[in-house]
Amino acid sequence: MNEVIDKIIRNALAEDIGTGDITTSAVLNSKRKTSGKILIKEAGVLAGIDIAEKVFSIYDRSLSFDIKISNGSKVNPGDIAAIVSGNAASVLTAERTALNFLQRMSGIATLTSKFIEQVKHTKAKIIDTRKTAPGLRLPDKKAVKTGGGENHRFGLYDMFLIKDNHIETAGSITNAVKSCKLYNEKSGNRFKIEIETKNIDEVKEAINCNVDIIMLDNFDIRNMTEAVKLINGKCKVEASGGVTLQTVKSIAETGVDFISVGALTHSVKALDISLELLPE
Repeated sequence: MNEVIDKIIRNALAEDIGTGDITTSAVLNSKRKTSGKILIKEAGVLAGIDIAEKVFSIYDRSLSFDIKISNGSKVNPGDIAAIVSGNAASVLTAERTALNFLQRMSGIATLTSKFIEQVKHTKAKIIDTRKTAPGLRLPDKKAVKTGGGENHRFGLYDMFLIKDNHIETAGSITNAVKSCKLYNEKSGNRFKIEIETKNIDEVKEAINCNVDIIMLDNFDIRNMTEAVKLINGKCKVEASGGVTLQTVKSIAETGVDFISVGALTHSVKALDISLELLPE
């Protein structure tokens, strides 16, 4: 995992710096030293402070990064999350990349924590989806965990998720599940099998297939409640589709085990965080 994160950071730095930070090179004395504070400007949950530290370290190992607030902590305007010190040119060149990770991840963690708050009186777990920023899946999902949520599958390789188009091409839910079970047998794996359902009839068919998870996709509350009763603990139940902070409480109260929320990562608002240089 660390190697993947390092690669993501190196790619982000290369994307931003390119052939060089011409403004910093022109304006700053290359030997000047400075210190800057990572300043919180909006209430939320901090996530990615370790990633920000890695950004500065990968760009210039001589920089020091003193973390004042740990990941998962609630933060408020005026809080100082960290102090970065060392070569001024290095601090300014790596600043934007570090803040991009920190702001996005903190935004994800903050939104996740809001969903968690709405369902804390139930057994439902808030989970993420594959609707992450391309190339940023690992930090996006790390931020969801920091905010109190759980990770769904990381990609197409670690779990079967039979969706409507798979069912269409296979001919039925039953056929699709049989194919997945045969794949497991031939490969010697035990990948979990989840099936997406659109209505109560599909739920009934899925129950008979003995799968690990049945997804209720865009079910209204009445049908979702009926489906949970039909499933009756035979497998886990996931609710999905258009979940919002306004609807998640009533969804959780139907008795589902998981609620997947694509908005955690595909529509996140970055938390307002800045880097301000300290007076010399």
